[in-house]
Amino acid sequence: MADLHSLVDDLRAEGDDLDALVGELTSEQWATPTPAAGWTIAHQIGHLSWTDHVAERTTSAASGDTEAETEFGVTLKKAWEDPTGFVDAAAEEESRNPDLLSTWRTRRRAMTEALTQVPSGTKIAWFGPPMSAASMATARLMETWAHGQDVADALGITRTATDRIHGVAHIGVRTRDFAYVVNQQAPPSEPFRIELTAPSGQLWAWGPENASQRVLGPALDFCLLVTQRAHRDNLDLQVEGADALHWLTIAQAFAGPPGVGREKA
Repeated sequence: MADLHSLVDDLRAEGDDLDALVGELTSEQWATPTPAAGWTIAHQIGHLSWTDHVAERTTSAASGDTEAETEFGVTLKKAWEDPTGFVDAAAEEESRNPDLLSTWRTRRRAMTEALTQVPSGTKIAWFGPPMSAASMATARLMETWAHGQDVADALGITRTATDRIHGVAHIGVRTRDFAYVVNQQAPPSEPFRIELTAPSGQLWAWGPENASQRVLGPALDFCLLVTQRAHRDNLDLQVEGADALHWLTIAQAFAGPPGVGREKA
């Protein structure tokens, strides 16, 4: 993975690109439904705003801010009280904020600044296992990119992919076993080989070269698959091996229960 400052720069750029999509929307456009059932564009940005704020609070706590630590603890408690509904509830509440755009801008700036202040080697508490600042930055980039795709789809816009999606692909590979666990299945013991062509044309690879289970193709298509933003049959991914083929039916780079994915176009 890249160094923390490069990851934070990518995160900032991803947020700025999404900001450019929504910055001039009318109130009617903010109410446009997105591919996520029940979520408008306002819900998508509201979700990112809320999550960026929570990420900033726990990241600041990792740097010694005791007030932030207390706030994150309260949020964590509320989440466990409603594990299947707290995300939707927060998105709904945030979507009604009349200053949603400016609030999101303030929160994401605070979050990226907090990430650069975390002492080296310090783990950041989260809803799952604690993570490094680099992992938190990568996770926030993945989610910003994925929800940005929902917004772009709602607006009928085709985004230009950048090599920032390396972080999305990396999480998609690293969460292979998690996808099996949340689907109550045993992960394969054999490592997979993943070879992806970046938007720049560079080859990105994970896993042993001689692995019999392989996934190859455009990095963009792989990222759309692991974030469940496109149906497997609509993507140009080559698969070798039954285990790898099955993985692509359940892969998810995001935390939480199995997603429903997108319908075949």
